[in-house]
Amino acid sequence: MPRSFILLALTTTLATASPNGGASLWFDKPASDWTDALPVGNGALGGMIFGGTDKERIQFNEQTLWTGDEIKMGAYQPFGDLFIDFPGLSNVTHYRRELDLSAAIHRTTFTANGVNYTREVFSSHPDHVMVIRLSADKPGSISGTFRLTDVHKAQITASANTITASGALDNGLTYQSRILLLPEKGNLSVNGINLTLTNADTATILLGAATDFANSPAQNWRGEKPASKLDRFLTAASKKSIELLRSTHLADHQALFKRVTADFGPSRTDLPTDQRLTAYQKSHDPGLDALFFQYGRYLMIASSRPGGLPANLQGIWNKDLKPAWYSGYTTNINVEMNYWLAEPTNLSECHQPFFDWLKNLATVRKKNTQPAIAAKRGWTAYSTNNPMGGNSTWGIHRPGPAWMTQHLWTHYEFTGDKQFLKSRTYPALKELVEYWEDFLVAGPDGNLISPAGWSPEHGPVKKGDKIVLAEGNRDPQPGASYDQQIVWDLFTNYIDASEELAVDPEYRAKITAMREKLLGPRIGKWGQIQEWMQDVDDPKNKHRHVSHLFAVHPGRQINPVSTPDLAAAAKVSLNARGDGGTGWSKAWKINFWARLADGNHSHKILKGLLAPAPQGGSTHNNLFNSHPPFQIDGNFGSTAGITEMLLQSHVRKNGIYMIDLLPALPDAWKNGSITGLRARGGFGVDLAWSSGRLTKATITSENGGKAYLRASGKIQTLTLPPGGKYDVP
Repeated sequence: MPRSFILLALTTTLATASPNGGASLWFDKPASDWTDALPVGNGALGGMIFGGTDKERIQFNEQTLWTGDEIKMGAYQPFGDLFIDFPGLSNVTHYRRELDLSAAIHRTTFTANGVNYTREVFSSHPDHVMVIRLSADKPGSISGTFRLTDVHKAQITASANTITASGALDNGLTYQSRILLLPEKGNLSVNGINLTLTNADTATILLGAATDFANSPAQNWRGEKPASKLDRFLTAASKKSIELLRSTHLADHQALFKRVTADFGPSRTDLPTDQRLTAYQKSHDPGLDALFFQYGRYLMIASSRPGGLPANLQGIWNKDLKPAWYSGYTTNINVEMNYWLAEPTNLSECHQPFFDWLKNLATVRKKNTQPAIAAKRGWTAYSTNNPMGGNSTWGIHRPGPAWMTQHLWTHYEFTGDKQFLKSRTYPALKELVEYWEDFLVAGPDGNLISPAGWSPEHGPVKKGDKIVLAEGNRDPQPGASYDQQIVWDLFTNYIDASEELAVDPEYRAKITAMREKLLGPRIGKWGQIQEWMQDVDDPKNKHRHVSHLFAVHPGRQINPVSTPDLAAAAKVSLNARGDGGTGWSKAWKINFWARLADGNHSHKILKGLLAPAPQGGSTHNNLFNSHPPFQIDGNFGSTAGITEMLLQSHVRKNGIYMIDLLPALPDAWKNGSITGLRARGGFGVDLAWSSGRLTKATITSENGGKAYLRASGKIQTLTLPPGGKYDVP
């Protein structure tokens, strides 16, 4: 067969649609920058893999390495680096580094001096260690020097086959990292604080990192010593074969990741990911959209597991001693956006760390006596927080707890877990309803308003005889739309929760009456949703926050069917704000336009977000979102937005949800399918479409229940028994 025909056939094969959008990121050269490196994580222990040939670097983090305390903000800290120097490697060819999302394994492969090398890295959740496997196709080919570094002046020692770094932060938190080197054959020696391996057949390195942090204010945030943890983790893992370590890791990861498959059309898997990003702006590559969708799910699994901390502003990956915005938990959009994808993309377990952190934050805030945030009932918080309830004093964010507690209600909506509703959701909602019952006041026209509202992160100020919008202004703004819409959402969630549990009917009636008196969304003089009670919006304002459209998303107060005039005004506001902004701002706008049933506009913004960051876009070569700098909320928010384009279920009437299939399908995804999505009411949804039209859908129900089903413009009532299934004709 002619060589040209072989190449053509190969290119054609690579460019066709593949399951999960060809769920791998790959490159034909090592990473030169941190945002070229590829992430692995087990929920707590994360690594950025550079994939060098003669020198490998693995920069690692552990989610609990934080400065600060219950008062001081502090910052999330990098842990250290593992460097491996490989002598004598030259004449490198056939290089490839790849992150397989479906396996959560990083592989670097290349040929040097006639030897084929393979290096694998994965961070195992079941075994609590990062595993690095070095192998070659010729015996005795693995040689290297192993160095463990620390950025906090830890004491580093080496003995036998182990390197250990032990230290403490200024807040008293103790920490330790350790590598255990397990070669097959070869010679291993200690060289100062390093290890040197020569002429081994293969080698497995186990990397562990831990602190004495305990995720409990009752324990004063301290627990088991890190050395004790690492003794257990590394001893247990060292007794397992590489095959068992890998298979256990795969089973754990794929039990979550493989719940959802996505195919949006042809996929340019023939191009390295960095080149693919550039080409995407000029050529059709819906497979990149599917890859980016699945990447968000991958990052969620890798950075948020039950029992741990929630994903912070950078997930669990951070290289800086002073990361932007502390790499903390910012409550005026960012931490909430992180978890929009959890329930609808079938990762409900990954939502749990956020719930636990929220409970701890409430505990700390309710015992805080600072006059600025003290409350008779309920609680409030500052805008940016750490794992221990400490905060930046940049700004009080009164509606933040209500917004975050929406997630508890959302979890119930998707799972139908009545015990969770009763024990966790309802008490949390009620105490915040009580806070706002105390805080709201009568406005000029008799409506209930927040007396000291805000619209993150700017506000109107008087300059001479004109009103102008000032970046970062936090002057109290009575009746700000952002506050009003979040309170409406809180009251509505409480009312629905009370009805679900059949409790507190008198208080429910009182809050229902208060909700009716809330100042609602207003349409301003140029047809926009007003951001403030006064009609002072500037149509030239391009601010990154679009907080006054909370009622569109993630709220449910405005939608095109029941409030068409307000939905039209929301479009006016969005068009005025523009399609640009920071990465996470674009992600939010993808969700807005999807809720407003304009999939093409959503996809236009997605395409702009996927422009390379060095060229002014919002995506780094490794597909990390750029604020700038790197913020993971844009990744998570985009995955959520893509889901909203394909499936919506937020509209609720008489306690029954509307499952809306393909509500905002863009023209760019002409043919495709997605399986494993979740809808409110406890339903599972599989979809397929061709030429932009729904061709197949299957609805399942674990708990049994009723829903309104909207498919191809028709609405029907669907009732399924527990374990039931319905195929849309």
